[in-house]
Amino acid sequence: MTKTIEFLFDCVSPNAYLVWHPLQDVIERTDANLRITPVFLGGMHKLTGNAPPMIRDKDVQGKVAYSTIEMQRFIARHQLDRFTMHPQFPFNSVTLQRMLLAVDEQARARLVDVLLLALWEDGLPVDDPSALAERIEAAGFDAKALLAATQDSTIKQRLIDNTSAAVDRGAFGIPTFFVDRGEGEQIYFGKERLDQIENYLAGGPA
Repeated sequence: MTKTIEFLFDCVSPNAYLVWHPLQDVIERTDANLRITPVFLGGMHKLTGNAPPMIRDKDVQGKVAYSTIEMQRFIARHQLDRFTMHPQFPFNSVTLQRMLLAVDEQARARLVDVLLLALWEDGLPVDDPSALAERIEAAGFDAKALLAATQDSTIKQRLIDNTSAAVDRGAFGIPTFFVDRGEGEQIYFGKERLDQIENYLAGGPA
């Protein structure tokens, strides 16, 4: 039986970084296949009426503060002490998301790893193309070709289509996972759902 975790991904989300390495552990333990689907979170928010939590919940007494506590607990549990909030957050991720669509699935996971480390550990300035090119070149990618591909109309449309399709399937934020153990997909939202995903892939209830 083929088990698959589809990860709807946008590197603008700090939770995309936080869930990335713990997700690899779940995949290893469950022998699941990972599929990364780049989407544009800003487009998802527009289509669904959603907003970043610090904006959406800013007037709810105690909620943003509690969310910070939960984030710190997750960081401590998974030893993600290299995480730092990006100084330009929230930044426009559309170019980075198009780059991810310009590579195949195997290379996409490597590029995700490169981008997340650069953004959420090293604070790479997203408005500095030369810094971005240097980082992805060092990882073995053709930066010039990838940056050129971000202006390709087919790539642009794929990102639009991925985003619309994700919303049509019930997604409204990042990280969203569609998990299939051979019985049809189940949707899970949030980094805190990894235990549920692992339990489901091990034969438990959805």
